[in-house]
Amino acid sequence: MVKYAENELFSVTDFSKHLSRLVKNIKNNTIEKIGILKNNRLEVVVISTEEYSRLKELEEKMEMIEHEDIYNSIKERKNSPKS
Repeated sequence: MVKYAENELFSVTDFSKHLSRLVKNIKNNTIEKIGILKNNRLEVVVISTEEYSRLKELEEKMEMIEHEDIYNSIKERKNSPKS
């Protein structure tokens, strides 16, 4: 589970009141992420475009690894002697 510092959690109201400053903080890496709360429950997380791109690249790499594993498993089965 992701942990949030006190300065990373905001109600929807507070987030909208301080939107410009908070976006600047994210962009300047002053804050890593912002959790937006609605009815005291985490609803949305805001991250920088750089972090989003990094996470998407990681996701794509993980998918490629998974596809390679599936391919290798199929290849092994195909090449193994039948019982």
